[in-house]
Amino acid sequence: MKDYDIKKYTKRLRKVLDDDRFEHTLGVSYTCAALAMRYEYDIKKAQVAGLLHDCAKCIPDEKKLQLCIKHNIQMTDVERKTPFLLHAKVGAFLAMNQYKIKDKEIIQAIINHTTGKPNMSMLDKIVYIADYIEPQRYKAANLSVVRKMAFEDINLALFQILKDTLKYLTESGGDIDPMTQKAYEYYKEEFEHSSDDVINYIKKQQEENEMNDLLPN
Repeated sequence: MKDYDIKKYTKRLRKVLDDDRFEHTLGVSYTCAALAMRYEYDIKKAQVAGLLHDCAKCIPDEKKLQLCIKHNIQMTDVERKTPFLLHAKVGAFLAMNQYKIKDKEIIQAIINHTTGKPNMSMLDKIVYIADYIEPQRYKAANLSVVRKMAFEDINLALFQILKDTLKYLTESGGDIDPMTQKAYEYYKEEFEHSSDDVINYIKKQQEENEMNDLLPN
């Protein structure tokens, strides 16, 4: 097992992130560890990827752009237009150069956590999903259902998150990164035949929640 200094990373993050982002980061790391336990993945690697996924989040957008130009980090048109999305790629750069992370799977999970991608690795899925369902989150559609789903069928949860994300961006007029669309289309092929299963799963969970609300305290 590689020697990751989680205490050192956490201490540094406390200095470079604002309070809300730091709390979110701890929540993601915690959720990554829980998902890693569930799916028998390396727990410490998952913790580290969760801790560092937003390490560049609080860097001003203009500086993110400058760092990408200076270090030849490729940017999509959407990222140039909405540079806050660059925190994933800049974060991967910082993870390698400031936090001295050499594990390519961790670096890729940091890069992919905002947009997703086709054929994601287990760590990609863990970080992407943990970022969506960690305990501080409360606004996303179907959140309580997706939280349960994540610990029962990680691929189904991933597909549902991609689907809900695209729906939200479309309805709110937000910019959709081409990679998110590609990720959705990739997993749609896998789950297209079972789309009714997703709907039925959500309905079942909603019915269970309603029944629980009716039970006496």
